Amino acid sequence: MKALQDYDLSIASDTRSGFGAGLTALGAANDKVVALCADLTGSLKMNEFAKNHPKRFFNCGVAEANMMGVAAGLSINGMIPFTGTFANFSTGRVYDQIRQSIAYSHKNVKICASHAGITLGEDGATHQILEDIGMMKMLPGMTVIVPCDYNQTKQATLAIAEHEGPVYLRFGRPKVPNFTPENTSFQIGKADILQEGTDVTIIACGIMVWKSIEAAIELAKDGISVELINMHTIKPLDTEAILKSAEKTGAVVSAEEHQRHGGLGDAVAQTLSMHRPTPLEMVAVNDSFGESGKPDQLMQKYGINTEHIIAAAQKAINRK
Repeated sequence: MKALQDYDLSIASDTRSGFGAGLTALGAANDKVVALCADLTGSLKMNEFAKNHPKRFFNCGVAEANMMGVAAGLSINGMIPFTGTFANFSTGRVYDQIRQSIAYSHKNVKICASHAGITLGEDGATHQILEDIGMMKMLPGMTVIVPCDYNQTKQATLAIAEHEGPVYLRFGRPKVPNFTPENTSFQIGKADILQEGTDVTIIACGIMVWKSIEAAIELAKDGISVELINMHTIKPLDTEAILKSAEKTGAVVSAEEHQRHGGLGDAVAQTLSMHRPTPLEMVAVNDSFGESGKPDQLMQKYGINTEHIIAAAQKAINRK
C-alpha cells in the first residue's frame, strides 16, 4: 500500500472527463450501449461518443423527464442507456420519472450526473444540488456511486455497464488530483483502503477523498495515524470495511460534498449505531442550500475543506 505522501497530486483532471473517456471506450466495445443527453453534450464530455456513434446517441434537448422515459424504453429492448446531464437535473427535476419508470421496474438505466455539489461554483444555488445522494440511495434497488478522480470515474463508467440494474453515477466539474492507478479495476460495493492507520478512520467519497488525503498528511505531522477509506460506492455500502476500521481506530470521520442529512455520513452512522457504536464526526454541508462563488471559497464557507476534516478528526479522537 502506497504511503499518502507518495501519491502524485500534481496531475489534475475533472471527473466528468473520466466519464467521457469511459463512455467513449464503451461505445467501441459494446454496441448495446446508447447515450442520451439533455442538451449538455460538451459539459458531460459526451462529444466523442456522439461523433463516433451517431445512431446510438440521442440529444433529447432540455426535456430531462422525457429523456428518462426514453432511456427506460430503450432498456426494455436490451439496450444499455447512459443518460447525461447536471446532477440537479438528473435527480431533482426528474425524480418521479426515475422512481416510476426506472427504479420501480428495475430498468437497466445508468443515470450519469455531472456538476454535483457546491463546486459547480459560479452557476449558483439553483444549479447546485446537495440532496441527490440521499434521494437516489433511498430508491429500492438503486446503486449509488461517487468516484474520486478521473481514472476511477472512467473505471466506474466501464463497470456499471456490466452491472444489471439502475445506477446513479455522480461526478463533478472542477479539476482534482488524479491519483488512482490508471488500470485499477472498479469493484462496485468494495471500498478502497488508501492508508491503514490506528488513531482515526476517515471515510470519504468524491472530491472529498483528496481533501482527506491532504488532511491525513497534515495529521501525521502531529503524530496522528489516519486510516483512510475511499467509499466510492454509497449503496451497496461496504459495511465490513467500516466496522473493521472502526474496531481498530475507535473514532470515525465521514467527509462528503453533500448535505449532512441523507448522504454518506448518515449511512456510516446507521452502520455504526447498529453494529458498533463509535464516535463519529460528519464533514458535510449543514442543512443549507449553496450560493454563487468560487469552489474553494464555497468549500471553506460551508465547512467541507481540508481544515474542517482535520478538526473533525481531532474532535472524534477526543471523544473516545
